[in-house]
Amino acid sequence: MIRVLDVIEDTMVDGPGFRTSIYCAGCRHQCPSCHNPQSWDFGGGREMSTEQLMQIIEADPYANVTFSGGDPMYQCDGFAELARAIHSRTNKDIWCYTGFTYEALITRAQRELLYEIDVLVDGPFVERLKDPDLLFRGSSNQRIINVPASLYEGHVVLWEPDINV
Repeated sequence: MIRVLDVIEDTMVDGPGFRTSIYCAGCRHQCPSCHNPQSWDFGGGREMSTEQLMQIIEADPYANVTFSGGDPMYQCDGFAELARAIHSRTNKDIWCYTGFTYEALITRAQRELLYEIDVLVDGPFVERLKDPDLLFRGSSNQRIINVPASLYEGHVVLWEPDINV
């Protein structure tokens, strides 16, 4: 089960192309000027099963998937299960937004989820580093990471956008 605040279908702000974005409840980072402070409450939203979320995800064959929040890494077991289902039942890519850094996640229990996602947008939002011209992130400290390439190379490999993005 995942505690979900909202599921937004056909959004274009949480990664390239049309996406189904799952906004989860709960975040301890509590970044100043967070664009989604209502997501900090771990008791917010409603619980949804992997199967309930998969019905929504599979209903749109053209939209990829984004995990956001809150911070999905606080519900890493549920999101890892969902990611495995997405990869086994669809050809969709998965983006994940987190306030943790890649380096912190690779050494923690959350690495189980890290291994299941395709692109990680890492790091807390930092107001003084806010830049509205950045692609798919809010502050310049945040990185867009190609997770499979990073795991293979043994160091962070940044995601490169397609020409069409």
